Amino acid sequence: MLRALARVNLAATERNAARLCAGLTGGARLCAVVKARASGHGAIPVARAALAGGASSLAVATAQEAAELRAAGIAEVPILVLGALSDEELPVAIAADAELVAWDRRFVEQLGAVAGGIDRADGPLRVHVKLDTGLGRLGTREVAQALAVAEQVHGTPGLALHGAMTHCATADGDPEFFAAQLAAFEPFVARMRRVAPVLAHAANSAATLRDPASHFDMVRCGIALHGGDPFNLDPDDHGLEPALELSSYVAAVKLARAGESAGYGRRFVATRDTWIGTLPIGYADGVSRAHTNNGELLIGGRRRPLVGTISMDNLTVDLGPADGPPVAVGEAAVIIGRAGAHRISAEDVARRIGTINHEVLCAISDRVVRRWHRDGEPVAS
Repeated sequence: MLRALARVNLAATERNAARLCAGLTGGARLCAVVKARASGHGAIPVARAALAGGASSLAVATAQEAAELRAAGIAEVPILVLGALSDEELPVAIAADAELVAWDRRFVEQLGAVAGGIDRADGPLRVHVKLDTGLGRLGTREVAQALAVAEQVHGTPGLALHGAMTHCATADGDPEFFAAQLAAFEPFVARMRRVAPVLAHAANSAATLRDPASHFDMVRCGIALHGGDPFNLDPDDHGLEPALELSSYVAAVKLARAGESAGYGRRFVATRDTWIGTLPIGYADGVSRAHTNNGELLIGGRRRPLVGTISMDNLTVDLGPADGPPVAVGEAAVIIGRAGAHRISAEDVARRIGTINHEVLCAISDRVVRRWHRDGEPVAS
């Protein structure tokens, strides 16, 4: 038994990718978003599983993430770096043969200078131009500026205009704003195609599942690839399989008499004699401190309430009244996943603390051991 273990079913990841591909319209392709180490699932094994399931490209947030995929032998597959790149990060992205995102002329000038000074066996640097249709982060809101950047890319030796992109702000919520974003993006794509035959893409997981009109030439899916519901409700609603299970074990059991406490700050005080179990997993592993007196685990085939303050390396659970049999030391505990007839999903965990499944999964730290398998059969990372 390990103090903190994340088991990732790559067969589920592959099936999720196939499910997403099967739902695409108009010849659209799936770009598997594997940033943040594939949201805690492991970027390299998840990328391979997604490609096996039908994804045709990958996306990451940083230059280093692209470099790690290439170093693992994932070659010949387009990798799009979605995020901004500093002067220090740009050479890393270029060395990884990554596709890049631009929205201002200064960056294109910089790309042109770099491209002109290196021998590119892989051909020109492929650039996607981003229009901000409402998310308000990266990209320009000005269509004229985006088109000027596109013209600049197209006319710069060593660069190739490859994509037109935007990102949806409310695909998981406000339908009117979502529709307005698509309505703003469509004419932009048409005007971009007067410059070059670009690949158009806008949809995240929520948009992909919500509206085929958002599919364009490619969709970028992350949370759905991992079997999470982008609407933070239930993956079963979309035929998705959660790929990750997070577990620990009961390391100690002791009796708490009425009036005795557990955890920092005495935020739990027993109102009756009860058994308290301590699990060697805490907020440094990804179990948020916001779960203090606010959550459940699966132990011994039953739901058990979290009690007391979640600490860095330990948490405590109420195992039941003193006149009942205590849970044995060494008993498995499921934080995310199934045990018997019960399931605790990442969505369940997220709703407890007012966040989303994606944050819950990304929070699972590097010190949690990962083990990958295919429907129970172990595989190497």
